[in-house]
Amino acid sequence: MRLIVTGAAGFIGYHTAEALLARGDKVVGLDNLNSYYDVGLKEARLERLKARPGFEFAKANLEDRQTIAKLFHDVGPERVVHLAAQAGVRYSLENPHAYVDSNVVGFLNVLEGCRAVATSHLVFASTSSVYGANLKMPYSVDDPVDHPLSLYAATKKANELMAHTYAHLYRLPVTGLRFFTVYGPWGRPDMAIFKFTKAMLEGEAIDVYNNGHHARDLTYIDDIVEGILRTLGWPATPDAAWSGVKPNPGTSNAPYRLYNIGNNHPVQLLDLIACLEKALGVTAKKRFLPMQPGDIEATYADIARLQNDVGFRPATPIEKGLDNFVAWFKEFYKS
Repeated sequence: MRLIVTGAAGFIGYHTAEALLARGDKVVGLDNLNSYYDVGLKEARLERLKARPGFEFAKANLEDRQTIAKLFHDVGPERVVHLAAQAGVRYSLENPHAYVDSNVVGFLNVLEGCRAVATSHLVFASTSSVYGANLKMPYSVDDPVDHPLSLYAATKKANELMAHTYAHLYRLPVTGLRFFTVYGPWGRPDMAIFKFTKAMLEGEAIDVYNNGHHARDLTYIDDIVEGILRTLGWPATPDAAWSGVKPNPGTSNAPYRLYNIGNNHPVQLLDLIACLEKALGVTAKKRFLPMQPGDIEATYADIARLQNDVGFRPATPIEKGLDNFVAWFKEFYKS
């Protein structure tokens, strides 16, 4: 197939594009290489993609309506994987306009591009952050998510609503994937595991928010990519059992689906640090801090629908995932 992958120089986008190329697809990767985190890391990912047959790169901002429209017209993608976004919960407190520009305006341009060329399936990234103030565990796509705790989460919830609108109006098959704390080789420097590893190797103290009482459903990157590819090959269809009298948020009478992709096994923050200490052979110096605005105390994914519909459940143990990440980190930053 010929696909567009947005955010191709990003962590998940890079791995997804690489997997698509490995199976013989042609990929046009879109990214703006912004400076939210180390551009050098993004460029290193991109160079690896450019070395593979079947890859083309397009540098553009999602909010640039004319450029995105022309890209979709020129490429005519059969399917689209939309992973580009302004990420980060805490950064949304500092620069809220970046989230509306990229995540809302940019996503509208992607939807319009898919509509214009009659793309057969759009798979887009959502986030576990949409569950916000929900306390029922594990988090289920069957439950409403009407109380976000950060602007980042609100923009991703907006994406889900916008996607459903296009599925209803234009019968565009769309699938939203709520990712749960993704980690692994080539990961993001703003994420806890990356920051902890760097600080511990440099002998610096690590910031342990909520005094260590966080729990996260940590999901290894290979499991995330497998979930993306599985759902990409399973275009959303209308749910014949859906009822507007008692609407299920995760399905629709339009070609629309939502799935959680998480490890289905939350890890306590202090247990994560202990695993990382073992992988690194270093004892962490800890700086205990209070809960940060916008944070969620725990995440835990109900993945029953993902398993039932596409026959997949993430299963990489945290110990194996951390060993792989640490090996990559030491090799990439060996200088």
